[in-house]
Amino acid sequence: MSVKKEASGRRSIQVEVEVPGTPEEVWQAIATGPGISAWFVPTEFEERDGKPVAAKLTFGPGMESRSVVTAWDPPRMIAREADGWAPGSPPIATEFTVEARAGGVCVVRVVNSLFASTDDWDKQLEGAESGWPGAFRVLRIYLTHFRGLRSAMMQVMAPAAGTRKEVWATLTAALGLNGVGAGQRWTAPAGVPALGGMVEHVNDSPCGVLLRLDKPGPGTAALYIMTIPGSVIAVFNFYLYGEQAAGTVARETPLWQAWIQKRFPMPTEPGKSE
Repeated sequence: MSVKKEASGRRSIQVEVEVPGTPEEVWQAIATGPGISAWFVPTEFEERDGKPVAAKLTFGPGMESRSVVTAWDPPRMIAREADGWAPGSPPIATEFTVEARAGGVCVVRVVNSLFASTDDWDKQLEGAESGWPGAFRVLRIYLTHFRGLRSAMMQVMAPAAGTRKEVWATLTAALGLNGVGAGQRWTAPAGVPALGGMVEHVNDSPCGVLLRLDKPGPGTAALYIMTIPGSVIAVFNFYLYGEQAAGTVARETPLWQAWIQKRFPMPTEPGKSE
C-alpha cells in the first residue's frame, strides 16, 4: 500500500483497471447512476440544467454518502468530494478518468485524495486502495459480459461470531466452495438458495470470492468478509442483469436473508478481526 504525500498536504492513492468498451460506453458505467449501480453500490445523481451536481451512494442500510460533483468532462473525467469517512476526518475527493487504448479497451483510473498535516487518515486511504481492485473486477465482468443491460442489486449481510478466517471457513464450507479455484464451474449444494456459475477470482486475504452467475440469473456475486471495529460481517453482494433482474432480486432476497441469518445467528460476543 502506498499513500502519495505532497508538500501541499495532499495525500492520495491511485488504482486503475483495463476494461473493454469505447470511452463512451465506459463513461456510462462510471459516471451515471444506473452504471455505477451495476458494479459498485446503488447510486443516484442529482442534476441541475442537465448536468450532475451531486451523487448519493448507498453502501448498506443506514450507510449513505452524498458527494458534490466538482468536475465533469465527459467522457474523460468526473470528480466528486464528500465528507470524511470518519468523525473529524477531512473531506475526501474521488476522481475517475477514462483513457482510451488500442484494441477496443480503456483504462479506468480512480484517485482518492485528502488534505492533512498528519498521518492520522492514511489508513483510510490505504483501505480505499485495497478495496477498489475488488470493485473493479466486478466492473470488468459487467463491461465484458453484461454491458448496457438493466441491473438490480441484492445485498445480504449478517454479523458473525469468530475471527475473519473462522467466519470465512464457515461460509465457504456451507456453500461448497472449499478448494474451488478461479476458472472452475460451481453450483451451491442442497439447502442453499439457487446459485451457480463460474468462479472468477478467489482471495485469501482479504477473504472473498467473485462469481459470474448463471443461477439465479445472469449476473455477478461478490461474497466476502468485512471487518469493522468490534464486528465481523459476512456480506453477499449480488449484481443481476437483464429484464428479469428486478424480479429475481425481489424473489431471492428473502430466501438469502433467511439462509444467512440461520447460518450466522446474531453473535453473543463481538467478533474479532484476526
